[in-house]
Amino acid sequence: MGLLNQLFGKKEEQDQTKSLWKKIESEKDLDSAVEKSSQQKVLIFKHSTRCFISKTVLKNFEKQMQNSDKDYAYYFLDLLAHRNLSNEIESRFDVVHQSPQLIVLENGKATRNASHQSIDLDTV
Repeated sequence: MGLLNQLFGKKEEQDQTKSLWKKIESEKDLDSAVEKSSQQKVLIFKHSTRCFISKTVLKNFEKQMQNSDKDYAYYFLDLLAHRNLSNEIESRFDVVHQSPQLIVLENGKATRNASHQSIDLDTV
């Protein structure tokens, strides 16, 4: 069971991390994230649920989230369920689509983005 917990995480940790995410499932949710970025940094994690690399990067990022004392707002976008919103993000913020991808918003603008193994909370 120890190996499985290492690979998939303990349920309590997963539940705690999931509560940190705000989902982007509509254009209204995206607008809310943009609005929030005028008050604090907003991090949008774009994730492909069918991609093993994306799952691995997400898991590592969530571990960083749990150990962080940074005051960020974390938003999550399921690319497969909401590809139209990913396209809107690409268009609105002039950020080329990647998966997985982390986009940092400040004052309504994308100030940074990273993909794959370059996604690291410490560099935000």
